[in-house]
Amino acid sequence: MSNIRKNNKITICFFIICTLLCAHTTRIYAKIPADQKIRLTGNWQYLRGDIGNIWEAVRPASAGSPETVPLWKNVSLPHCFNAEDAVDPDVNYYQGPGWYKTLLDINNPYPNGRILLEFEGAGQKTEVYVYTEKAGSHVGGYDEWSVDITDAVAGYLADSEAVKRFNGKVPISIRCDNSSDAEMIPSDLSDFNLYGGIYRYLNLVYLPALSIENIFIDASVDNKGQQGKVGMNISIYDPANIKSGKATVVISDPEGKEIIHKTCDVTGGISNLLFSEIIKKPKRWSPETPQLYTCSVQLESSAGKISATEKFGFRHFEFVEKGPFLLNGKRLLLRGTHRHEDHAGVAAAMTEEMICSEMKMMKDMGVNFIRLGHYQQSHIVLEQCDSLGILVWEEIPWCRGGLGGAEYKEQAKRMLKNMITQHRNHPSVILWGLGNENDWPNDFEYFDKEDIRAFMKELHDLSHEIDDTRMTCIRRCDFCKDIVDVYSPSIWAGWYRGMITDYKRVSYDEMQRVKHFLHVEWGGDSHARRHAEDPYRYLDAIETGKGADERAGDASLYGGNARASKDGEWSESYICNLIDWHLKEQETMSWLTGAAYWPFKDFSTPVRPENPVPYMNQKGVVERDLTPKESYYVFQSWWTKKPMAHIYGHTWLVRWGDEGEQKEIKVYSNCDEVELFLNGESKGKKKRDKTVFPAAGLFWELPFRKGENTVRAVARKGKETITDEISFVYQTEKWGTSAQTEVTITPVRDGEYWVEATLLDNKGVLCLDSRDYIEFQVAGDAKMIANQGTSSGSRKVQAYNGRARIKVVLNNGKNGVVSVLSEGKETKILPIK
Repeated sequence: MSNIRKNNKITICFFIICTLLCAHTTRIYAKIPADQKIRLTGNWQYLRGDIGNIWEAVRPASAGSPETVPLWKNVSLPHCFNAEDAVDPDVNYYQGPGWYKTLLDINNPYPNGRILLEFEGAGQKTEVYVYTEKAGSHVGGYDEWSVDITDAVAGYLADSEAVKRFNGKVPISIRCDNSSDAEMIPSDLSDFNLYGGIYRYLNLVYLPALSIENIFIDASVDNKGQQGKVGMNISIYDPANIKSGKATVVISDPEGKEIIHKTCDVTGGISNLLFSEIIKKPKRWSPETPQLYTCSVQLESSAGKISATEKFGFRHFEFVEKGPFLLNGKRLLLRGTHRHEDHAGVAAAMTEEMICSEMKMMKDMGVNFIRLGHYQQSHIVLEQCDSLGILVWEEIPWCRGGLGGAEYKEQAKRMLKNMITQHRNHPSVILWGLGNENDWPNDFEYFDKEDIRAFMKELHDLSHEIDDTRMTCIRRCDFCKDIVDVYSPSIWAGWYRGMITDYKRVSYDEMQRVKHFLHVEWGGDSHARRHAEDPYRYLDAIETGKGADERAGDASLYGGNARASKDGEWSESYICNLIDWHLKEQETMSWLTGAAYWPFKDFSTPVRPENPVPYMNQKGVVERDLTPKESYYVFQSWWTKKPMAHIYGHTWLVRWGDEGEQKEIKVYSNCDEVELFLNGESKGKKKRDKTVFPAAGLFWELPFRKGENTVRAVARKGKETITDEISFVYQTEKWGTSAQTEVTITPVRDGEYWVEATLLDNKGVLCLDSRDYIEFQVAGDAKMIANQGTSSGSRKVQAYNGRARIKVVLNNGKNGVVSVLSEGKETKILPIK
């Protein structure tokens, strides 16, 4: 698809975008352009639950009086209601109202300027109060929005008694609510939590009375890179009716060289097309060289000056019909993954540092494409994609459940408009997603495919009306696949259906059914630290050759056909083989646009309470705290150029088998040659061969000695040498059913301890294939680092190779007690000191 826009559409499309407003004084910005923007992270108080009215949040309260309750607790932003309870094994996660309040010092440097609160994301319904006045509200947990509180602040300041009581500070109260509501998107049937809270950054913004509302940059280039075109449009926020100003625009190339400098008259309250210019041979954006241009704008008027900066890039993309994906005229295999906004200990309330670390890990894994599932994500994520070189599919949260009424549809359309408005300047974005698994019913007693088709067509048309430089897409709704530009069926070869060997054939068949095919979501669950000598144990009954498409009920742990998701062990060993096979096959599929593994990181979900880590979707290649699983390195071995080598099994502490039995050792590496050493003795060199499975031929079958073993790999690529080493114990003793628990406590640092439980049979032999649940509890002055949603940060967890562990912290070096429970075994209680 060409991404050169027709000139006569620009003004019309931008006018539609720039006049989007919500109820009350809520405004939709791409990102508020402002010199004066303050992140409001500290000095907040939070109350889970509701209050009787807004007066309760601000009323006078003397110590010990009834007015002091309910008790609020101190928090910092971003903050999520469900930081821990989303993965608490004993409760449903909280869905309901919660309140935040703070006192602000207002010091607007602009005479007669405006004061705004900018929400980068809050879930799922939000109301904003200044003292007792409701200043604005918003429905939707993922798009950015703002509230102009200028008039409400002025009204509060007129109340001298209230101002005196708060020492001149302005009381702000915010109500968030993530209560279940079938007439909202996303559905509570979704495989992710609908979090509550101010879980992205909240900013205090000062603006002059005439300010920049939105900046839109339209950059395009031909597929050979000979001629680029850049157009710029801004809308002006003019609540004081100042009407006019001057905008000075400077555009610089990626090296900082100024290439455009213009000054234009602008008018408040409308969309202003400033210019459209030809750029000869622009530096093009790509995953290998993410070249970004800079647009700086200064608006000057009688109200004062304000400046803003936007990044943009030139690139040309095309999905060839029944063929590959082209970027800047050349084939690019999209090597992708997915991301949920979710992290251990904070849930959705990820800091900028956390987000950047995660995105960097993706790029280091070799990712050049990401699907942001299943909702608009933080602008920080998109900025990272721009600068790192990661192409983007971003979608609205119309996910499962069917189709609601007029209010439901209006929210979906508004969120699509907002997503495109707010993220359209990002060169990384190539696809606007309209939904996910919209063939999934049961939010309503009715389910009408024709109604869903009609609304999908409405969203498709709306997307192109706003932005005809990108394509539309959906995943898994077969009866709508002809409506969107790009379609992904649901193919889970080797997990929900069939075996891994079905992948290539099924993908080819599905590709033939649509014009533009892209495979997003494939993979399977793995319980971190669980390994298997025979990854295919229990999978003999799975049928092959009959398809690999996911169907209703396949994600369940009960009933239906034999499948790895239900019958397998969820070992890292199996998933590494599944991934390795898929990546090997993808390299041979010349027609393939690309594929995106689901997902990058384990994430919480309310619909999987019985998983090895309860309430966690464990398909990630890293754990919820970004600890890499073995599969992370499988991707690196196929997708990266920087020399790497990783011996499979860094967390496989004990291997097992008979004495003298040949055992497989795999080395995942992108190097040309690897030499393997077992217990100091060379076992030969092997050349990497991408046609050989597993590990591109870098595997050895060798006998281990009983007890301690050490494996070392020396990999060479050109003049570079990379080494990796692991050690493990080889157990030859056979075991029976787990019958007892052994507990060890190991100091980590002052006041911190690892508590590890191992499951033994009645003869004291370690049960290396036990998957029994193990539960940890503490008392006294001890605290567990629990409810993290990780293999070693969950107080209830299935054993990985007969063991599990958790970290315990003692308060001020005092004493505590830990207990370890596993069904059918004696509970162990030990002191920690």
